[in-house]
Amino acid sequence: MDITFFEQIFWGNSLKTYAIITGIIIIGLLFKRIVSRLLSQLIFKLFKKFADQVNSETFIALLIKPIEFFISVFTFYIAIKRLKHPLDVTFFKYKKTIDKVKIDEVFTIGELVDKVFLFLILLSIFWIVLRIIDFVAHVLLVRAAKTKNKADDQLVPFIKELLKFIIAFIGFFVLLGYVFEVNAVSLITGLGIGGIAIAMAAKESLENLLGSFLIFLDKPFTVGDVVKVDGIEGTIERVGFRSTVLRSADKTTYVIPNRSMIDGVLENLTMRNARRVKFDIGLVYETSNDVLKKVIADISTFLNENPATTDATVALDSFGDSALNIQIIYLVPMKKEFDLARVKEAVNFAIIEIVQQNGSDFAYPTQRSIGESTSSKNE
Repeated sequence: MDITFFEQIFWGNSLKTYAIITGIIIIGLLFKRIVSRLLSQLIFKLFKKFADQVNSETFIALLIKPIEFFISVFTFYIAIKRLKHPLDVTFFKYKKTIDKVKIDEVFTIGELVDKVFLFLILLSIFWIVLRIIDFVAHVLLVRAAKTKNKADDQLVPFIKELLKFIIAFIGFFVLLGYVFEVNAVSLITGLGIGGIAIAMAAKESLENLLGSFLIFLDKPFTVGDVVKVDGIEGTIERVGFRSTVLRSADKTTYVIPNRSMIDGVLENLTMRNARRVKFDIGLVYETSNDVLKKVIADISTFLNENPATTDATVALDSFGDSALNIQIIYLVPMKKEFDLARVKEAVNFAIIEIVQQNGSDFAYPTQRSIGESTSSKNE
């Protein structure tokens, strides 16, 4: 093939340049997965001693996509920078003041390309850092799961979110400084009244952040506890620096601001040493005093001898419209072998047997009209 063929110029660049650019892009895209895995494995060696309980594939799975993105962006940047046209074309003109003298400056397409790729490269680097934080948090959670203390299970996700927020905050100002050439310090100090307005708008967010710190200091609950707040009952799944996630018994997820978790009345149901059961039963008025006392005594004996119930109280409570109301109160200890629903079921069946064995019966609401009473008397 004639070498002069590759020296032909099209749109300001030779065919040789286009061929090299195409080759660089193809090679970069074909080998980005292999290179990203190798880089991930090399970075994992830095965490090998720290993450001895975690498989390296977890680390690689987290980093492979951001590293692939970094390689792709870097490959395209190297390829495109070999172009002469249109990178040297003026994108727009502007005036720049140097020593109080205004001079004309031009901003080329090449400079725009540099800014775009610098933005993407910095973005990919911060993405990699965020994924490393995810991995470190994963390792700490694995370690925390092996300890009896639940406080560390709650603390790790909080620190993870806080660190990611700080990294994102730093990344934002780094992008402003290096890509858009904005003086971050001057920007913050120059906000003035606008800064005060932003602070006022962020008031609730700051209160939620303060609430998260109070939760960790006071420890009113930990991950896995069953709590009830503002009428919502559920298991604590995660405590973030803005909100707390609850999972209810019907698998509904509730996201509650941390401010509400500390301001409202919060019941930690897990910290109870027993659950209280209280209800009434109604016996028919035909029940004699002796039978009534015998029923009360038998129920009391059963509850006091049952290992699943403690502190039982059984007493004639009131005279209802159609029944003698007996109030029954007992506690079920918070133990794994005592399922509340099953204990209540066993107690209810025992009460039915006791009432029937003593020759009494349960009452149900009945009403007689005046007409029915008169006709009965006439008969």
